[in-house]
Amino acid sequence: MSKQKNMSTNAVLLMHCPDQPGIIAVVTDFINVNGGNILYLDQHVDREEHVFFMRVEWDLTHFSIPKEKIEDYFNTLYGQKYNMSFNLYFSDTMPRMAIFVSKMSHCLYDMLARYTAGEWNVEIPLIISNHPDLATVAERFNIDYHIFPINKENKVEQEAAELTLLEKYNIDFIVLARYMQVVSADFIGHYPNRIINIHHSFLPAFVGAKPYHAAFERGVKLIGATSHYVTTDLDAGPIIEQDITRISHKDTVSNLVHKGQDLEKIVLSRAVEKHIERKILVYKNKTVVFN
Repeated sequence: MSKQKNMSTNAVLLMHCPDQPGIIAVVTDFINVNGGNILYLDQHVDREEHVFFMRVEWDLTHFSIPKEKIEDYFNTLYGQKYNMSFNLYFSDTMPRMAIFVSKMSHCLYDMLARYTAGEWNVEIPLIISNHPDLATVAERFNIDYHIFPINKENKVEQEAAELTLLEKYNIDFIVLARYMQVVSADFIGHYPNRIINIHHSFLPAFVGAKPYHAAFERGVKLIGATSHYVTTDLDAGPIIEQDITRISHKDTVSNLVHKGQDLEKIVLSRAVEKHIERKILVYKNKTVVFN
């Protein structure tokens, strides 16, 4: 459904390394001397960790190094010398995204609306659920929908079947759009820093099935949402995006739920967009999110 708006191919380099003089110069020189046109460059230095982070994007139209050899050339010339950790992406390779859902549809509809409007350079060939409730949504958008009911007894078997299906569809990353199942450590290990989750901001203060009711009883004045990469520490992975809105004594539980769901879908879509645009670097349990 989504199509490339720009026919030229760009390369995106995301990297981090020990902070040292000259990193920007050597990277930009590599691009310039080989005929690349730099379109975007942003960098950040973590003064406490002494780590340098950078994202650079350039046009490959006149680049002298064949696309399939750029990674090897760069690693040989600079990656090993400066102890860089880096990933190289190309704009003509669209990432393939799977969405996991349960029964709530607000995040799913928001993402599919952006997808069908052509806002995202991504393919969404697959939706996986533990319930049949949202099958009609997938049908409306012409996306394959697969149901995997999960309980304690079949969790290992069902997750193995899901992984097989994800491999069949060549899925690059996964979005948990209010998917009400805890993903196992083994499953996460197949997609490190490639599973994005969304949850309300009441955790860990208000746990359980009715956090908005609990927050209402406590008289909270702020509600929000957090999107993060999934790790084995439940809801404690590297944070990508957050937002909040104020509430007052005039707001009912229904108001809280409505405002919370609005935040959830906006925050999740922002996080997914940053991931698709290759603007996130994960270091330890934090992220550097470039503009």
